[in-house]
Amino acid sequence: MQQEDTQTDTIETLRQAVAAREQKLDQLQHTIAEQENAIAAIKQSMQDRERALADLQHSVAEHEENLMALKQTVAEKELEIAAAQEAANSHEQALNTLQREIAAQGQDEDYKVALALTLANAAYDALFVLNAQCEIIAINDSAEAMFGSERPIGQQLAAVTGAPELEEIVLDALTNEEEIFEEQLAIDKSVYRVRAQTIRRAGNLFIGLALEDITQLVRLNRARRDMIANISHELRNPIANIRLIIDGLFHEQEKPKRKQSTSALRAIARETDALWWLLQELFDLSMIESGQAILRMVDTPVAEMINESSERLYDQSVTKDIKIITEIPDDLQVLADRDQIRRVILNLIHNAIKWSPPGGAITIEAEQVNDEVAISVRDNGPGVPEEHRERIFERFYQVEQSRSSGDGTGLGLAICKHVVEAHGGHIWAVSNAECGGGCFVFTLPSAEHH
Repeated sequence: MQQEDTQTDTIETLRQAVAAREQKLDQLQHTIAEQENAIAAIKQSMQDRERALADLQHSVAEHEENLMALKQTVAEKELEIAAAQEAANSHEQALNTLQREIAAQGQDEDYKVALALTLANAAYDALFVLNAQCEIIAINDSAEAMFGSERPIGQQLAAVTGAPELEEIVLDALTNEEEIFEEQLAIDKSVYRVRAQTIRRAGNLFIGLALEDITQLVRLNRARRDMIANISHELRNPIANIRLIIDGLFHEQEKPKRKQSTSALRAIARETDALWWLLQELFDLSMIESGQAILRMVDTPVAEMINESSERLYDQSVTKDIKIITEIPDDLQVLADRDQIRRVILNLIHNAIKWSPPGGAITIEAEQVNDEVAISVRDNGPGVPEEHRERIFERFYQVEQSRSSGDGTGLGLAICKHVVEAHGGHIWAVSNAECGGGCFVFTLPSAEHH
C-alpha cells in the first residue's frame, strides 16, 4: 500500500513537471513569434527606407533635368538678345560704310544729298537733323512712321516726339560739340537708345539725332531675369525639402546597411547642395540685375572684410597648402554694403585657391587711389588668357573645358561684376604678364571722400 502511494506521488510529480515544461514551451513559442514579427517589421522598415531613398534619387535626377532645361532656356534667351544686338550693330556699320562712301565721292552736292536721303530712309532707326534751336530740318521715313507726324519740318523736336527729354540730350550735344551723347530713354511705352552728335557746316551748327527702338530687347532682358527669378524660387523649396529628408534618413539608418546607405546619402546631399547654391546664385543675380537688391551702404574697414573672408576659406587653403597673405592698411575704409562686398572677396579668394597649384600663395592688397580704394587678389595660377578677359564676367561663361570641370556654377564672377558696379566701382582681370599669375582687381568708393 505504501509502495502504491509512492508511485502515485511520483506520477503526480512527473505530471506537474510535464505541465510546467509545456507552459515554458508555450511561452518560448510566443517569444519566438514576437521576435519573428519584430524582424518582419525591421525588414519592412528597411524596404520602406530603400524605396524612399530610390524616390529621393529619382527626385534629385528630375531637379537636375529641370536645372539643365533652365540653363538651356537662359542660353536661348541670351542668343536672342545677342542676335538683336548684332542686328543693331550691323545697321550702324552699314550707316558708317555709306557715310564713308559719301565722304569719298568726288561728285556734285546733288548726288551726295540724294545718296544721304536714300541711306536715311533705308535705316530702321529714326533719324533727325536739327538746327541750334531744336527745330527739325530733315527727317527720315522711319522717324515719321515712329511718331506718326506729317510735315514735321520746321517744328520743334519736343512737339513732334512728345519727349522734352530729347531736347535735353540735344542741348548737351550743343554744349559739347566734340562729344557723342548716348542715352537710354523711355518714350510713350517704348524704350529707345538715343545718340546725338553735332555737325558744323559753313559756320552753321546742326545736330544729328538717331533713335533706335530697343523695346523688344529690353523686354527680352526683363523676361529672362523674371524667368530665372521665378524658376529659382520654385525649385528652392523642393530642394530644401529633399535636403531635410536626407538629414532625417542620416539619423534613422539601421546598422546592417548604414555604411552603404550613408555613402549614397552623402552623394545625394552633395549634389543637392550644389543645386541649392546654383539656384541661390541665379536668384541673387536676377535680383541684382533687376535693381531689386537693396544696398546698405556704410563705412566699412577693408581689412576686416578681407580677414573675415580669409578665415572662412582657411580650411580650403590648408588642404592645398596655400598661404594667404594680406597687406591692408588698418585705417583704409570703403563706403559699401558689407555683406555684398564680402561675398565678392570670398568669390575671388575661392577662385584663387581653386586655380593655384599646391604650395602656392595668394596675395590680397588694397590701396587708396584718388577717391576710390583698389582691392586686388593675386595667385600663382594660370590666370585668364587675354582673349577671354572681357567675357570672363558673363554668366555661365567658361574659359576652356579644363577650367569648366571645377565645382563652380559659372555665375560667381557675373555676380561680382554686378555687385561692384552697383557700388559705382569697376572690376577687371589683369593680364598674366603684369602679375605673373591670376589677378583680379576691383574698386569701391572711399569712405574718406564720400
